[in-house]
Amino acid sequence: MPYFLFKSEPSVYSFDDLLRDGETTWDGVTNPTAVKNLRELKPGTKWIFYHTGDERTAVGTGTVLSVDAADPKVPIVRVKAGKRLKNPKTLAQIKVEKLFARSPLLLIGRLSVVPLTKEQWEWFAK
Repeated sequence: MPYFLFKSEPSVYSFDDLLRDGETTWDGVTNPTAVKNLRELKPGTKWIFYHTGDERTAVGTGTVLSVDAADPKVPIVRVKAGKRLKNPKTLAQIKVEKLFARSPLLLIGRLSVVPLTKEQWEWFAK
């Protein structure tokens, strides 16, 4: 099962919003590479919620509920909230972690849906 990281500006939609809502449709993704990553999602895919902007911190987890790829431009992805990370990870912490040296998270900073390895997922979750 693949793992991913989703980015959102907390003033637009925060992890607290997801916790309040319980689940939501993940939309507004326009970058072709990020859209390609959305197409790789499957029900049960686990992901990390990352706040962009001034915060720049991974704050929580979530799970993909469904993916409707009928629209070739942007799949409709339903996600549900997981838990707050016990130890939120800042961008500064991520940058010094060797696990991320070749990660699109650091190499393509504007990418809003980023694949993670199992080891990267576990690093966030610990």
